[in-house]
Amino acid sequence: MTWRITDRATFEALRRAGRRARCGPVSVVYLDDDGDRARVGYAVGRRTGGAVERNRLRRRLRAVVQEIETDEGLSPGAYLVASGRETSGLEHEELIRTLREAMRRAQMARTATRGSGK
Repeated sequence: MTWRITDRATFEALRRAGRRARCGPVSVVYLDDDGDRARVGYAVGRRTGGAVERNRLRRRLRAVVQEIETDEGLSPGAYLVASGRETSGLEHEELIRTLREAMRRAQMARTATRGSGK
């Protein structure tokens, strides 16, 4: 079962040390925080559309994450799922494939090194 990210400290840690990956209009930031369960936060910007459209997209993303977790399981840690404007137009199966690939890439990516010039 996935849990929501609610504390600011986790969002800051994701920004500072998370591993980033993108697949199409979906990007995922992953942080292995030595927790015992997966926690997920969603970022859907105003460019996506009005509040109704943003909330609908957020519900779709939650459903897809739940489906991925049920099928394969999610590694424990914190995930931030961000979507671009084009995400709304994706069919359900395509959204599953895209998000699954972005999550896989984020878990495999090297740790971000911000500000070091490398």
